[in-house]
Amino acid sequence: MVVLALFLAWRVNHPNNDAIWLWGMSVVCEIWFAFSWLLDQLPKLCPVNRSTDLNVLKEKFETPSPNNPTGKSDLPGIDIFVSTADPDKEPPLVTANTILSILATDYPVEKLACYVSDDGGALLTFEAMAEAASFANIWVPFCRKHRIEPRNPESYFNLKRDPYKNKVLPDFVKDRRRVKREYDEFKVRINGLPDSIRRRSDAYHAREEIKAMKLQRENREDEPVESVKVPKATWMADGTHWPGTWLSASPEHSKSDHAGIIQVMLKPPSDEPLHGADDDARLIDLTDVDIRLPMLVYVSREKRPGYDHNKKAGAMNALVRASAIMSNGPFILNLDCDHYIYNSQAMREGMCFMMDRGGDRLCYVQFPQRFEGIDPSDRYANHNTVFFDVNMRALDGLQGPVYVGTGCLFRRISLYGFDPPRSKEHHPGCCSCCFSRRRKHSSVANTPEENRALRMGDSDDEEMNLSLLPKRFGNSSFLIDSIPVAEFQGRPLADHPAVKNGRPPGALTIPRELLDASTVAEAISVISCWYEDKTEWGQRVGWIYGSVTEDVVTGYRMHNRGWKSVYCVTKRDAFRGTAPINLTDRLHQVLRWATGSVEIFFSRNNALLASPRMKLLQRIAYLNVGIYPFTSIFLIVYCFLPALSLFSGQFIVQSLNVTFLTYLLTITLTLCMLAVLEIKWSGIELEEWWRNEQFWLIGGTSAHLAAVLQGLLKVIAGIEISFTLTSKSGGDDEDDEFADLYIVKWSSLMIPPITIMMVNLIAIAVGFSRTIYSVIPQWSRLLGGVFFSFWVLAHLYPFAKGLMGRRGRTPTIVFVWSGLIAITISLLWVAINPPSGTNQIGGSFQFP
Repeated sequence: MVVLALFLAWRVNHPNNDAIWLWGMSVVCEIWFAFSWLLDQLPKLCPVNRSTDLNVLKEKFETPSPNNPTGKSDLPGIDIFVSTADPDKEPPLVTANTILSILATDYPVEKLACYVSDDGGALLTFEAMAEAASFANIWVPFCRKHRIEPRNPESYFNLKRDPYKNKVLPDFVKDRRRVKREYDEFKVRINGLPDSIRRRSDAYHAREEIKAMKLQRENREDEPVESVKVPKATWMADGTHWPGTWLSASPEHSKSDHAGIIQVMLKPPSDEPLHGADDDARLIDLTDVDIRLPMLVYVSREKRPGYDHNKKAGAMNALVRASAIMSNGPFILNLDCDHYIYNSQAMREGMCFMMDRGGDRLCYVQFPQRFEGIDPSDRYANHNTVFFDVNMRALDGLQGPVYVGTGCLFRRISLYGFDPPRSKEHHPGCCSCCFSRRRKHSSVANTPEENRALRMGDSDDEEMNLSLLPKRFGNSSFLIDSIPVAEFQGRPLADHPAVKNGRPPGALTIPRELLDASTVAEAISVISCWYEDKTEWGQRVGWIYGSVTEDVVTGYRMHNRGWKSVYCVTKRDAFRGTAPINLTDRLHQVLRWATGSVEIFFSRNNALLASPRMKLLQRIAYLNVGIYPFTSIFLIVYCFLPALSLFSGQFIVQSLNVTFLTYLLTITLTLCMLAVLEIKWSGIELEEWWRNEQFWLIGGTSAHLAAVLQGLLKVIAGIEISFTLTSKSGGDDEDDEFADLYIVKWSSLMIPPITIMMVNLIAIAVGFSRTIYSVIPQWSRLLGGVFFSFWVLAHLYPFAKGLMGRRGRTPTIVFVWSGLIAITISLLWVAINPPSGTNQIGGSFQFP
């Protein structure tokens, strides 16, 4: 920081009078880069590493004790949300594998409930989940019996290591072969569902047409029979219309117009273990193996024209309400449909933090995202290791990591918009807040008198009456009654004087209430499209609306109220998922994130407006989240500066003197030392760090700039623009695991980086020509411009390699547009500053 400050001071005080415009642009860019670098580095001043001890968790919650003589699990319940929206883009087989990994996880069965949100309302997804529920009857007991890892069948059966290593039971080989055969048949059924549904619907449709024609013939005996048009409905296996989206969309049966659906596919399990038996009806011997399965629920919220459904955030809020009524787990784990549980004990690891002393102040435990199917060289930094292993772990030393959308274990009560307990010492309680004055021996809920003291965690000290709760949460009494129960069940054990507002040991060993028809009916009512009208869902309660990066905003609101979060890095990856590996899809992913950041910057969620409850360094971290896309403006200018230097024969400084070179060398060395420090501390590889640096420039000159333009147009003019994909080539080799890497899809995002490359290459040629043919060659001036041009080109190398595809089949339009822009810029520069014919510093064209 000191060297950087001295360098900037020297640059400002030593202008290049021969090219003041070049000096001015470079200084402005360098000052912004220094500011951006500080925003990125300051939150890293308090890094921490955390670890858990699962034996202590087991001893505390699942071991017989005077308060729990039976030794039944005293762990709180967890509701797991899996979100999907389009079976065409998110294959049902992938979602089914994620569900199977959840059902087989190592956590008390009676404490788990899995909710699948199908925002597309597709029968294909529904029937795929039904197939998964059926296959779980053999897969889950098999995993428990032989302690399988990972518990995603697709990943497990594709393991390249020896599957028989460390397996001690003699019947493992036989069991594995039988389960593998069943899984292959399961995949065939899943992949055949689209044709099966279509054939079934066509058959029912033909039957309905025949019925209609027969009825018409009976009513009109003497008149000729006309062909009858019957709506092409999508039929379920039981011979009824699917209430969701039909294959041929029609009113009340399209993606944005269909009824709400809740189907309990696996009922809540019994409270006592249910062991299997060795009989011919079962494929494998399940003697002494618990064959119970967690509750599995399919949910598709109601959608109607004229309502803003708020995309994924709205779907998640619908799940929060439905789950509160049906299972009310005090903790919520949310996963994307392509992120499965890789470590079966991941939820126990997260619970170690939530149930620790002071854990009631944690709003969520964020796990890192790990990806499969990435090319070995990770050409486009898809693993994001610098972000997940450096930035996020550093934030753990402040108020905690940001919420990144998946692999996050929430405290339900924090999603309801309450303040953390003890946030104001002069106001005891707060969100405990409200429930801290509970009877000492109560195991579930408050008295009505105690509930009247319920405060909503506002900045003011006003207390709210129960009659005002519908204005925040809606008019479901089931939902409102579930809030104090979830708060109480999520407390740490009161087994030590240091634990404040704890719950008594053994309070959660009582059986869960059974589901009945009225409960499911109430759950359907809270996922209706009108339920959120005139409530605070999406404004202060649940996932926050108004941004494409609703995850970051939701986490920001929690930290802004004083909650803390924790980053849980496990020895074995907790979750694994997939990521786009080709250039265009990666750029569009980065564009979506950057657009969300620009929206955050221009909204009330800007960290500059944060409350005093947010720590200073945490505020700086969130400010960096909103500001980083704007660096693209200065980055693009700086990437053109070497070319402008070579065109003009000038440089950003008057001359390459010792002072400038010393500063440059010192800054380079200190940055390299910082990089080595981060690499050693985080455990990432040098190649991963370098790939991140390269893609920082690639994304900064393309997607980030587009995001800034999108944000400004939306804020200033209310105009929505999109950067679409067109042509596709290169990914036609089915034998190549990474064939998708070579797909080239044209996008306008590609124009700026290609232009930068072409202009710099032209400038290097021009600079060499001018220097070689000058009377007095000024090689030092040439060296400065060429060095920085090569710096730019080295960072853009993965981008250039990606454009080539596998066999260089890049769409011609890419080079046409970029070539035209590069030539235009070059000619424009010659017109503005033509060669004078006299020898200038740096050399003009002088022929003998």
